[in-house]
Amino acid sequence: MAAMLLARNRNFRLLFSASAISNLGDGISALAFPWLATLITRDPLLIGTVAAATRLPWLLFALPAGVVTDRVDRQQLMVQADLLRMILTFGVVAMILAAPALPMSDGDPSVPWMIAGLCAAAFLLGSAEVFRDNAAQTALPSVVEARDLERANGQIWSAEQVMGSFVGPPVAGLLIALAVPAPFMVDAVTFALAAWLVWAIRVQAPRLPPPTGGFMAQLAEGAQWMRRNRAMLALAVMLCPLNFANALVLTVLVLVSQEIYGLSAAGYGLLLSAEAAGGVAGALIGPSVVARLGAHRTVVTALCVFPVAFGILAVTSSALVAGLALAVSMAAGVLWNVVTVSLRQRVIPTALFGRVNSIYRFFGWGSIPLGAVAAGAIVAGFEGDLGRIAALRLPYWSATVITAGLLAWAALRMRLPTPE
Repeated sequence: MAAMLLARNRNFRLLFSASAISNLGDGISALAFPWLATLITRDPLLIGTVAAATRLPWLLFALPAGVVTDRVDRQQLMVQADLLRMILTFGVVAMILAAPALPMSDGDPSVPWMIAGLCAAAFLLGSAEVFRDNAAQTALPSVVEARDLERANGQIWSAEQVMGSFVGPPVAGLLIALAVPAPFMVDAVTFALAAWLVWAIRVQAPRLPPPTGGFMAQLAEGAQWMRRNRAMLALAVMLCPLNFANALVLTVLVLVSQEIYGLSAAGYGLLLSAEAAGGVAGALIGPSVVARLGAHRTVVTALCVFPVAFGILAVTSSALVAGLALAVSMAAGVLWNVVTVSLRQRVIPTALFGRVNSIYRFFGWGSIPLGAVAAGAIVAGFEGDLGRIAALRLPYWSATVITAGLLAWAALRMRLPTPE
């Protein structure tokens, strides 16, 4: 059935391929950006600032992106955003080539300027991603039938995990060993290919009535729909602490991998690949799990995993155990996404999708830069009293407590409809 959907639907095949290639680039940059930051400085707060800069646009631009998405041609918006990301990534290559020799010492006067440049590049790339991803989630319902949404989302999430986390990070590790600019050059090429694939999609855009009123009136229309749909509002609010906790975990992972697990760039890439393997498993079984358990029990089951996985990460010094914990948590995360993304695509009116989806992602993704900054601040603030290793573990303990509380609330208060 999965292969049949790709075989019979050309537009879905192009969208699937664009997602896979774009996420290969994202997977490469997911390792390359933080690793480049560690070559510039070992300060956890500065490294956390780079991570926060990547996600800060979700806090600042998610809501405007929703209004823009409902006003313009969504396919063209995706193409333009990918081309912009290509140009920006080539800019990172130029910055590296113009930089002093790497690695740099923290006393080097060039460190603040290099970090500032890296933050600026990450922020601009993240801003383009906000508009691109919001438009991309509106595209799927126009290329597959409603009954195929869970299957299509599962396939796309499988591709994203394979390319973004299973293939991309090890490739990035090998490319960094070859030359520091190399992963960014490959990343730029993937954006160009993704833009071409999206441009090649031929689908009749839905004829929607033009939005009325100004920016605030249009945004308020989406907010009113969200407020009336209690299940959607609950999911959006829950995603805020969940992604905050996940950001705590992932922001310091590059330092934990080096200083506790003793991994090289290639080893860190393999650790991220282990995480991706769990994501692939979650994507493949997701549609079947939802069909068997229903949306509510699938989400609660996924939430049960996070505090256990994060608790293991808080205590282990083994890269193998950490890889298994990351794999299990990623499988749970993808199960969450298969349920929630399909639900949004099914129930949100097409004319409002950009705005409602952006409000949803504002809650969820807007917390990621806050979590990234918090992770760096926690380590920097406590390493003097607790020591470096104990301080590096504190973000994991914090994530464990947050997700345990979230699980208790969801089990008692939340109810979701079962997909028809």
